[in-house]
Amino acid sequence: MARSVDECSVNKLRKQNKRLKELLQKYKHQHHLQYALIGLSEQASTHPDLNSFYPAIRQLLADYVPSKNFYVVLQNPSSGLLELSYFVDQKDTQSHPELTEQHFEQSLTGYVFRSQATAYFNRATMAAAAAEGKFNLHGTRSEHWLGVPIYQDTQVIGVMVSQSYEQELGYSQEQIELFEVIALYLATAIERVKKRELLERQVEQRTLALTQSNHALNEEIAQRKKALERQQTLFQIAELATQAIQIDDVYYHVHQIMKSITYAQNLYIALYDRDNNWLTFPYAVDESDPDFSPRPFAKGYSELVLTSKKCQLISRERGEQLCQQGLVERTRALTQTGRCTSWLGAPLKTAQGVIGLIACQAYNNKYEFVQEDVELIAYVSNQIANVLQNQLSQQALRQSHQQLELRVAEKTKELRQANVHLQLQIDERRKIEQQLYHDAHHDALTGLPNRNLFIAQLERTMAHYQHLPEQNFAVLFIDLDKFKDINDQLGHQFGDQFLIAVATKLKQCVREHDLIARLGGDEFVVLLSRLQEKQQAEDVAKRIIAVMQQPFCHQGNCIQGGASIGITFSHEHYGDIDEVIRDADAAMYYAKQSGKGRFEFYHPLLSYTDEQAHRPSEHHLMDLHTHFQSSQVFGADQQPICQLLSAYGEHPVLGSTSFEQLKRFGSDRYELTQVELKLLQSGFAQHQNQGLTLLNCSAQLLEDEYFPSLYTWVSQIDAIEHLCLLFEEPELSCASAKQLHNLETLSQSGVYIGLNNFAKERCELGLLAQFPFYCVLLSNTFSRRLLQEPAYARMLPGIVALTQEANCKLMTKCPQASAERDKLERLGIEYFVGQRSPLAQQKQLDTLTSLTSPAN
Repeated sequence: MARSVDECSVNKLRKQNKRLKELLQKYKHQHHLQYALIGLSEQASTHPDLNSFYPAIRQLLADYVPSKNFYVVLQNPSSGLLELSYFVDQKDTQSHPELTEQHFEQSLTGYVFRSQATAYFNRATMAAAAAEGKFNLHGTRSEHWLGVPIYQDTQVIGVMVSQSYEQELGYSQEQIELFEVIALYLATAIERVKKRELLERQVEQRTLALTQSNHALNEEIAQRKKALERQQTLFQIAELATQAIQIDDVYYHVHQIMKSITYAQNLYIALYDRDNNWLTFPYAVDESDPDFSPRPFAKGYSELVLTSKKCQLISRERGEQLCQQGLVERTRALTQTGRCTSWLGAPLKTAQGVIGLIACQAYNNKYEFVQEDVELIAYVSNQIANVLQNQLSQQALRQSHQQLELRVAEKTKELRQANVHLQLQIDERRKIEQQLYHDAHHDALTGLPNRNLFIAQLERTMAHYQHLPEQNFAVLFIDLDKFKDINDQLGHQFGDQFLIAVATKLKQCVREHDLIARLGGDEFVVLLSRLQEKQQAEDVAKRIIAVMQQPFCHQGNCIQGGASIGITFSHEHYGDIDEVIRDADAAMYYAKQSGKGRFEFYHPLLSYTDEQAHRPSEHHLMDLHTHFQSSQVFGADQQPICQLLSAYGEHPVLGSTSFEQLKRFGSDRYELTQVELKLLQSGFAQHQNQGLTLLNCSAQLLEDEYFPSLYTWVSQIDAIEHLCLLFEEPELSCASAKQLHNLETLSQSGVYIGLNNFAKERCELGLLAQFPFYCVLLSNTFSRRLLQEPAYARMLPGIVALTQEANCKLMTKCPQASAERDKLERLGIEYFVGQRSPLAQQKQLDTLTSLTSPAN
């Protein structure tokens, strides 16, 4: 009996020991996971680039998992292909065929990427799966292979792989789990390293650019300094012509200046006596001490300058050539050391002709004169000639000039002192006037213009618009959301700092010539001038709303504000500025009532009372009288290929308004769809006999609730080949999967489908390849920017290529100017909505004229 009790105790202890070991193993595994994640975060924070980051991750894994053979593959966002980011292997090299993009898709790596699940194979299971056709095997076979998908949010962006060529080195479940955890956070770590790497690369590029710029600046400074020194030297030579000194002193100063800028150790000046045909040398300095006594005119270098009346640059070789040609004769033999190796001479020209020359020469190859020296000595010779010509007159006027200069200097000094005192008074008064004007026209808190300055600028802008209606303007009335709560909860001092920050943010959202003003409290206005379309004002409003949603922090308190914006666009019916501000305020109030944090353009309904605006008899879409406006679509041969119908309704307030605008005032979704379906049926019934008809259709009709009605109508049409439904590109870009499925069903029923307003806000190129569109109609905004901004013209070739490949017709509204149409045709657009080109109209007119002429 005692033995049985002991055995039970032992068994119980064994169970407890086993459970403790399992818990210990579990805690140890959790510790490894925690340590690995901490290590991953540290590596992502310390390594500057991926080249050093990946080896560190491999070394981190080596403590827990066999990772001697390790690589990482990431998907290229542009091409969609799997590309190798890091690779290390004991047997295969990085140039192995498996490591190229075209092999990854069908390899083990591609299998893990497609299945989005961890895969672990040994040599046997790997061969069996390959035999089943799940993947292809490349490279050296490993004994154990482990691949884990790399996630970014919920999307797989790559695969992390480790393999072992040793049979005994496999992967346990804990190691696989550790590998999966590392892969789960690897995408975030890679992104951090990439951002740091990009930042460092930008810093290096900026540093290199600054270094190059500094080097270029230093070179430019050196060149300018050299040019300034040369110019200063030439000024000194020019001043000698006006100085009251003896002619011998002039020669001496010229020689000294020449020596400071070029080689002039040996220089002489010769004068030519034309009457006696003699040369005299009033100034000469030469190291070989030749004879510079007067001599008759002969055939030397000096005579060559005088007869040619040009500067002469003579080297030893040219001197020999001149002697052989007989142009120069030497009267006496020169020794090898006494013969000059480079000679430069320039004539002294005056109004009476050439009166002499100035020459420099170098011996024994001490210096070689160049073209720059020729230009310098030519200038010097002209200065010396002027000195000689004006010497007598200068001597007579020298004394009177000195006295006059003294008196002028004294009077100039008195006037300068008086001018300085007067200028100080003028500057002080101007500062005071500017400060007074600034205080009267600017807000004291934010420094922005106030209501007075805004109204004055708006009056000038409206007057300018009346003379030049093509230069539009817009007024944005901005009211800050939650500002009263900010003042009540955080105090008026915090509110003032918030208003100052708002003013700074608003300045970042507009152009330099636009005007931002504070009307008072939390109300601001923006005046946008020189606009071409409403889209520009809409872009500014979007930037303001986005920047106002950014948090504002001050003294430890952070709040997130917002802004509601009302916009009025220039129109000929505006008679004074009060109407513009009133309508902008009404649009702002409508935006605030519609949910805040948004913008709204003014429309006439906002000026009516609530009773008028909601009177059913006046605003019910079902009761509006509608009509259609047809626009022909012309191809490259200028022949119409189809027609585009636009629906208009006669609204009691808005007048004749497009149905797309009227839909904004409808609140009942069911009513809107019924009205739109009725318009589609009516428009097609009226024009189906006129060929292919394009009709705008809302993506709302693709919803399951309304699609059966649309599909039933389409299915009952006999001439279905004459119908093309245009869907808005912005609506399809955010459509649900069910809507896209219904669109595909609609296309398969035989009706043509097309895209309208393509590239209005963004260019969804993937949408073009998703459905067999009959046509794509570019938005008016994108078409105008094609003609104005080169960046948009560079985007068009991709759209043209996709539409041509899908046999889809690329269309745009026909511009009025023939030059603009020609430019769009050169960019690749072949179809235009509207009137034909002037050239086609002229050809048609010529044809009709020839048919109706008397000769026919």
